[in-house]
Amino acid sequence: MKSFATWGNELYSGKTSYDIIGRRKLWISIGLVLIVLSLITLVFPGLNPSVDFKGGSEFTISSVPADKLEPAKKVLEDAGQKDANVRDLGSTGVRVQTKSLPTKAQRSVRAELAKAYNVDESKVTATTIGPSWGADVTKKAAQSLVIFLVLVAIVMALYFRTWTMAFAALFALLHDILLTGGVFALTQVEVSPATVIGLLTILGYSLYDTVVVFDKVRELTQDFKSQHFNTYGELVNLAVNQTLVRSINTSVVAVLPVGAILVISTVVLGGGTLRDISLALFCGMVVGTASSILIASPVLVAVRGREASVKKHTQAVYAKRAGKSVVDEDEGSSAAQHVSATPVKAGRHLGQAAQPKRTPRSKR
Repeated sequence: MKSFATWGNELYSGKTSYDIIGRRKLWISIGLVLIVLSLITLVFPGLNPSVDFKGGSEFTISSVPADKLEPAKKVLEDAGQKDANVRDLGSTGVRVQTKSLPTKAQRSVRAELAKAYNVDESKVTATTIGPSWGADVTKKAAQSLVIFLVLVAIVMALYFRTWTMAFAALFALLHDILLTGGVFALTQVEVSPATVIGLLTILGYSLYDTVVVFDKVRELTQDFKSQHFNTYGELVNLAVNQTLVRSINTSVVAVLPVGAILVISTVVLGGGTLRDISLALFCGMVVGTASSILIASPVLVAVRGREASVKKHTQAVYAKRAGKSVVDEDEGSSAAQHVSATPVKAGRHLGQAAQPKRTPRSKR
């Protein structure tokens, strides 16, 4: 059995290769299906925003007995708050969220909760967030996301000097945002300001991983038209394979501690800010790593492959493999005509074009 280091070296050299780009239609189709499903879940059942976004009153009861949800539900039903949200808060706490209550009603509910749990009223804290504050927080969160995406598009276009890479990176980022949002909609975990912070963090992580892959793509495809050993898609496939081990290592190192925080915050602490941010980070890191390999690069080849010059070069590569003569396009002649041929796996011809020419030593 190959060691992980041997496998990584073979991926980098092209001896072992996974035809990710060759199956780009499959990966893009899967990505689009997941995006559609996420959009459906964002509509029904939809996200579960916290009181920070929608406004309302929040009560926190500490030092409660083991059977801790039913007393709160009964108090809220008696108070006419049937749509209230009652959840665990750690092993000895309960959190109750209702619509915004006037001061008098809030005091009444607070007293009834203390009586129901047989605790001192000081053990019950009450907080009210107005609807204007929630609307302002929602607006600021949306603005932050839009500004982030605009800056990403500008930076990517300037750094790589091509709009195709910027488009592919943005598509992958939108894919990550929607899938992470779909997870929150399915699990009905509250979307709080901490969730937005986690979301922006994982977008930066996903973008970093995509930039690393695209940087290798740029390195391998800088003068790809000057050779006729490999197509543009095959060179991109080699770049993805060469960065695959690095992406896996980085993801594992990052996901393990975040996963531990997620489990502890959910099982031991019963939710709260730690769970909100760790779930966003966990989902985003996993989805972001997968999208940089299976979504961003295939989308790049799908878009760039429509260019006439890239199509012409691909036809010339197929023609050379079929035994046809190929004339250098830089000399003013047209490339060889298209020959129906199946492209080989990346790795079979890879490296031939990149090998430097060696000058034979003269005999002494």
